[in-house]
Amino acid sequence: MTPTDLSTDDAACYLALQTRDARFDGSFFTGVTSTGIYCRPVCAVKTPKRENCRFFGHPAQAESAGFRPCLRCRPELAPHALAWSMQDATSILAHQAARMLDEPEAWSDEGGSALPALAARLGVSDRHLRRIFETHFSVSPLQYLQTRRLLTAKQLLADTQLPVAQIALVSGFASVRRFNTVFVERYGLNPSQLRRSGSALARVQGLAIKLGYRPPFDVAAMGAFLAQRQVNAIELIATSVDGTCASRTFSIKIAEVTHTGWLRAEFAPERHQVLLHVADSLHGVLPLLIRRVRAWLDLDADPQAIHRVLQHRFPECEGLRVPGTLDGFELAVRAVLGQQITVAAARTLAQRLVDAFGAPIATPIPELTRLFPSAAVLAQLSGDALGQLGIVKQRQNAILALARAVDSGQLALHGGVPVHSTIDTLKALPGIGDWTAQYIAMRALRWPDAFPAGDVALHKALGVQDAPNVRLASLAAEAASQAWKPWRSYAVLRAWAELPAKTHTAKAIKKIATNE
Repeated sequence: MTPTDLSTDDAACYLALQTRDARFDGSFFTGVTSTGIYCRPVCAVKTPKRENCRFFGHPAQAESAGFRPCLRCRPELAPHALAWSMQDATSILAHQAARMLDEPEAWSDEGGSALPALAARLGVSDRHLRRIFETHFSVSPLQYLQTRRLLTAKQLLADTQLPVAQIALVSGFASVRRFNTVFVERYGLNPSQLRRSGSALARVQGLAIKLGYRPPFDVAAMGAFLAQRQVNAIELIATSVDGTCASRTFSIKIAEVTHTGWLRAEFAPERHQVLLHVADSLHGVLPLLIRRVRAWLDLDADPQAIHRVLQHRFPECEGLRVPGTLDGFELAVRAVLGQQITVAAARTLAQRLVDAFGAPIATPIPELTRLFPSAAVLAQLSGDALGQLGIVKQRQNAILALARAVDSGQLALHGGVPVHSTIDTLKALPGIGDWTAQYIAMRALRWPDAFPAGDVALHKALGVQDAPNVRLASLAAEAASQAWKPWRSYAVLRAWAELPAKTHTAKAIKKIATNE
């Protein structure tokens, strides 16, 4: 039973609720008719009677049915759950709309104009989108969006000491008055009352935002992947027996205002959480930053659904995640720098780029002193400026074209954009081929079915490197990958993870054969 199926199987939901199975966290929510509260399956309260339980696939459905979120298990902490194995066009449309609504960039308009804008991006009428969305989610797009805003506000009320007025605005509400009205209508208490009901511990700790995920999670593998690609001055990945901590500088421009600062993400595996600490200067973009961190660390992955498809070819590595990025433009530039060279060589070029053009920033973390160069900065450079860093002509042209496309608004690189059209736009830029576009889709666009078929390391891992040429090896890899849809991005990570072990075994065999 997968989480996607689980939300429609009441008996399975109740069993997961009884066992408090964290693997199903966020896959369904339980409304308790005797209390009017809805909870996560991991809630520590006494399990309600079966006849008092109603099960929902999304918080918006539970709130639409009149239930209020539990103050103990806090449904806003649960990882998101979206199906990817849709077969028909209407299901694909509905879930693509939900992905876009999950992105805080869609929250800037509280009124009815949000839906027409979303429909226009998807190329359909708002009436058609509303009908399809309600068919698949049992709530309207605006109800879905309203719940997302309210739960974000609830999280910030509980985990931060930000003023209520500021929380209202950053959560997407047009006014504090409107926020208070909707909050009271939906949750039965005003925002200040909810904050007073929070724990004393949360108030003492200050700004430490909790982000949940489903186990298993191979935290060590995530830390190792990020550490291998670490660029000094903009990031610091610390791994030890005590845990993994990832720190970063961050910059984003919203409505002509640039927000810069630092963040630190600490894994707490015993609670299946990440604790996020954020600079005061980033409080104005907290909902967006939370979403970016969830994508960066792949906190919304569904290990069971993924492993069910991949276990026959990749029986190990169930806890592997696909590392994302906080900044799609940065990831794209680093992908271009990594074309046809080693990870270490690509890191060296990225380091030179940061040292030469990254803006300085003051942080309380001594190792973090610069920001990655923005698209606006790189768009103004000449090829010669990049050439002086050792970047070859083809990659110079690709980086400049990429920077100008992003800076002009022609190209956006985050999880809420249409995947296929964005890949096409990327491949139309000079110096960006299918490998680079697929890699960007995998990590920046958060597409779980990306597959860089031309990757040489992937060819070795899949055993197709002996094909007469790279094209035939790519075709063989592509053919093998069909069985792993829609989780081919995760198959790539598992294949890469297998490669060191295969290389070590091959060297050992060679050593024995030659009596070395």
